[in-house]
Amino acid sequence: MTRKCVPVGQSTPYGPDSFQREFAISDEILGRLEIYADLLQKWQHRINLVGRSTIPDLWARHMRDSAQLGDYMGPSDGLWLDIGSGAGFPGLVLAILGYSREGMPVHLVESDHRKGIFLQEVIRATDAAAQVHTVRVESLDSGTFGGPAAQITARAVAPLHQLLDLTAPLTGPLTNFLLLKGQDVDGELTLAAKYRKMSVTQHPSRTNPAGVVLRITEVARV
Repeated sequence: MTRKCVPVGQSTPYGPDSFQREFAISDEILGRLEIYADLLQKWQHRINLVGRSTIPDLWARHMRDSAQLGDYMGPSDGLWLDIGSGAGFPGLVLAILGYSREGMPVHLVESDHRKGIFLQEVIRATDAAAQVHTVRVESLDSGTFGGPAAQITARAVAPLHQLLDLTAPLTGPLTNFLLLKGQDVDGELTLAAKYRKMSVTQHPSRTNPAGVVLRITEVARV
């Protein structure tokens, strides 16, 4: 693993050192995230894991964006599903940061089998407490996991009303949703409110001036 060197006189971009300072993580945890980042950049040449233009800003656009959800995570003793995991954001980053544990892994739901293989490789290399399910989320229900999810995380999967529809068979009245949303969040909330009651809190995104972290609880059909 090599860290980018920045010539004297240039401002330092957001990278592993900036991430470590911001989130106060150990060298050991940072090393595991660097393994993840290295694997992502190698696999990106084979399959499209993230937007090519975001690779130079990987630590801010993906690692930091995912890690900010840690401020709002609920108890770690319930079922946690990460929907549409893709390259592992946000669920796998949070798992490496310690928000899951042995016996209570994060369940990464990703229908693309190639991405699923990538996720398995990162889990193996970083010893993350995570399991991969290479299926479409609509093929799952609460019986798959022995009960409803305590927590659901997602980023850039679907508009809010569609996401709530897709995950309805997996959730209960106590399910806590943590979602990373962009500038269209108000419209998504307005549309979703036509079909469901819910308790919503919004928190400013650390990475996107127009974005928010949505925390949604008490979801019920109107």
